[in-house]
Amino acid sequence: QKTHLKSICLQYQLYLLLNSHFFCLLKNEMGLIIFFLCAYVPKTAAGHCKWAEVLKDLEQIKTSKDIDVSLYTANTDEDKECQEPVMRCFLLETKVILQECLIKNCSKTQDVLNIWKNGNASLENNKLNSTTSAKCKECEEYEEKNFTEFIESFVKVIQKECK
Repeated sequence: QKTHLKSICLQYQLYLLLNSHFFCLLKNEMGLIIFFLCAYVPKTAAGHCKWAEVLKDLEQIKTSKDIDVSLYTANTDEDKECQEPVMRCFLLETKVILQECLIKNCSKTQDVLNIWKNGNASLENNKLNSTTSAKCKECEEYEEKNFTEFIESFVKVIQKECK
């Protein structure tokens, strides 16, 4: 979400610049450069892994001593067709972490909230798989693991997704 907002702000500034001077700018070299940059910026943002912000926040919370929960942890080696249910499972369990942080007033509550918000936004934007295979597990079918193992698995799954 953070990356998306930065992209929108930049595109809007470029839109204002071009809108007011569009025809004048196209008559000179600098105008053409700006025009091509405007065409390039959205492609750069689209090529960026949508899970990068989640990954940054996971790095922030992975050493937290405030969070002590057991969480259903999806396997990192699930089939590609099960990628969306796996991500949904991690996000559901992130909601559990968030609830725990709100109760205990954790120091990393904002980072956990960011993971949940950005993760859901990334999942909606990606729409990895609209149909879930019958062989994909439900979240509750996975083994419960401690917080550290959960974060490590979540990071691996995101890194796999961003390749």
